Amino acid sequence: MRGINISNEKKRDAEVAFESITRKSRVKYVLGNGKEKQNLKILKSTMELTEEALVAKYGNLKALGEAIIESDPELDVENIGRKVGATHKLYLNRDNRIAYRVNMLQIVKTPDGEERERKDLTKILSNITGENIVQWSGRKISKEVAARKFVFVHKYQIKHVSGLTYDFLYDMAKDLHESKSLMFAGTGKKGNEPLIITSGGTPYRAFLEGRIDGDKYCLILHLTNMEIKTLNNE
Repeated sequence: MRGINISNEKKRDAEVAFESITRKSRVKYVLGNGKEKQNLKILKSTMELTEEALVAKYGNLKALGEAIIESDPELDVENIGRKVGATHKLYLNRDNRIAYRVNMLQIVKTPDGEERERKDLTKILSNITGENIVQWSGRKISKEVAARKFVFVHKYQIKHVSGLTYDFLYDMAKDLHESKSLMFAGTGKKGNEPLIITSGGTPYRAFLEGRIDGDKYCLILHLTNMEIKTLNNE
């Protein structure tokens, strides 16, 4: 589990854990014989068999076409169709050779698809650990209003890592549970900046939700980068 710094209403902070919880579907697909299906990666082709590589090898499309009629050079029966295991992402240059030094660019285009701006891509660092603290703002919004106003795209469960942090998080969840509301949580000096969960990731507005059941609690961090706006018909 990953770590996150979070503070309560008394401005006391602690480093706790968070993780994404996904429910497995109760419905599963099986084959005709009753066995469960498996997802496999199959090798479709290789760099030597691309159209560009074959044209470069035979000189032109006409010569390539004649070669295809005679000997099928676009097929590699020994490798195509093989199962592919673990893979690694590589960047290639125009000559299809591995590029060891890559400069990432951010290209901004107009709605028509024309390039408007090109600049070096700056990788924004994560701001939920270390000296950064996700702060308890005290600004609450009812769950009904939040559900109609925001599109929540991610959610994480915040978990305690010790007995002390259990009490710390339980009290936060209890407050939100009893008020039946979500609370805006932000980072930065004023606690109003969006959260960046991973370095280079998307900034998100964050809301905390709390649920309790006896001595059990659930503290959920909801993330959104989309707000629903209604149009008034005049």
